[in-house]
Amino acid sequence: MLDGAARLGLAVAAAILAADQASKFWLIDLMQARGFQPMPLAPFFNLVMVWNPGVSFGLFASDSTAARWLLVALSVAIAAGLVFWLCRGVTQWLAAALGLVIGGAIGNAIDRVVYGKVTDFFDFYVGSWHWPAFNLADSAIVVGVAMLLLDSLFADRRWRKFGS
Repeated sequence: MLDGAARLGLAVAAAILAADQASKFWLIDLMQARGFQPMPLAPFFNLVMVWNPGVSFGLFASDSTAARWLLVALSVAIAAGLVFWLCRGVTQWLAAALGLVIGGAIGNAIDRVVYGKVTDFFDFYVGSWHWPAFNLADSAIVVGVAMLLLDSLFADRRWRKFGS
């Protein structure tokens, strides 16, 4: 039976996964209707349509089928490992952080299975410098990892055993 923190983490993962997939469905449709042209929303932000064959921010980009399925397998393995960690007994903060990463990893894995690449839309920029395009799943992963880092730096561990 799952404790409250594990249920929280799984609920966060499910919410991120649902929001990520819904936003991608809507934004792909929107961008297709616009002929995939960038859509300026603010002096520093556009909606764009980018197909990312790599990992976060386009790193390790490859169009090979083997790389695609390796990244799917890696994402699923990481998510499974984080679910195992989540179910071992964690704080609510840590559960929320793990849920963000799990939901984001699965969301991007679904893109790789369905489209062969991850769909990215959010383009922030200053002048001519553009941050690499990203999506809601990427944002959840970054926030979740930041929370994990904060937890590791500031949580009072006092020689606690893993999962206790």
